[in-house]
Amino acid sequence: MQDFRKHFPALNNQTYLNTPASGLLSIPLYNWRKNKEADFLNHGNNYGNTLDLLADVKRKVAHFFSGFEEYTALVPNFSFGLNTVLEGLPEKQKVLLLQDDYPSVNWPVQMRDFDVCIAKTTGNVEENIQAAISKHRPDVFIFSIVQWLNGIKIDFKFLNELKAYHPDILLIADGTQYLGTEHFNFEESAIDILGTSTYKWLLSGYGNGFFLFKETVKEKVFPNTIGFNSAAGFDSTPEETTFAKNFEPGHLDAFNFGSLRQSLQFMEEIGVNTIEEKILSLNTKAKKAFEELNLLSETVINRTNISTIHNLKGDEAMFQKLQDNNIVCSQRGGGIRVGFHFYNSEEDLEKIVSILQ
Repeated sequence: MQDFRKHFPALNNQTYLNTPASGLLSIPLYNWRKNKEADFLNHGNNYGNTLDLLADVKRKVAHFFSGFEEYTALVPNFSFGLNTVLEGLPEKQKVLLLQDDYPSVNWPVQMRDFDVCIAKTTGNVEENIQAAISKHRPDVFIFSIVQWLNGIKIDFKFLNELKAYHPDILLIADGTQYLGTEHFNFEESAIDILGTSTYKWLLSGYGNGFFLFKETVKEKVFPNTIGFNSAAGFDSTPEETTFAKNFEPGHLDAFNFGSLRQSLQFMEEIGVNTIEEKILSLNTKAKKAFEELNLLSETVINRTNISTIHNLKGDEAMFQKLQDNNIVCSQRGGGIRVGFHFYNSEEDLEKIVSILQ
């Protein structure tokens, strides 16, 4: 097994289980950023080179997640992209959300003139979604693939079946707590629009994200965001702007988006399958250990889909005890949220289990 920890100095003096809040900075990415800043400092910026870099980032994203470059948009974060999508949807559409989904998913919908319906995330989540769709007949379903509070991962097979029975429903997914944890093929998925911030499991730092679109989306979403960079040149007309470029108004930060490209390259060099196998093995063992300690909710225990997030039953005293033992995690949803990435180890799991016992 490769020694992944050597790439992440933050692991030297702590047990870091807080990737659901923020991923770590790797040495290869740090070195690239340092060299990029030094080049800007000493030589200034060549905007032609910047455009080439951004085009390369987009190609890398499309390739990594099996999308199409023409329907890939670089955005500063998920929230910007989703708000742009929502501004392009017809008013008064019926939108299905998940109860207690991440605020950046639910708030932008609830603040607009949509007819909102809710599916619960307790019990059998997929059955709840199916029941809500049968009852309310929504035009759009917006959801996080992995729920930020309890780690529930929506079943992709269920989404495929849902799309087969309801082909007209627009599926919009937030991949922020999912992408980077296993192989994902966007074009083969049922999802119509996939957006993400990349500072968590994709380890790319802040200020960068992306959206992937199926070609048919442009028949249902009509974005009106535009600015320089949206069109091919200064003499272009707004009508000449391609669909994805509406999500890229103004100058884009080559430093931040270049960081995304470097992280994807780093993960490719490690091997996506290697990362997936390490994460699945570690989180399967974590779920079993936490279940034996009676620290998980019944909803999570009954699911076979394993995600990277675990919300443990624990009060302020337990959280403080973990902190005192140099375990980095977060308090979320009335519990203690931890997550294991490929740079974590079984020793990390054993340490937290010994304390929780």
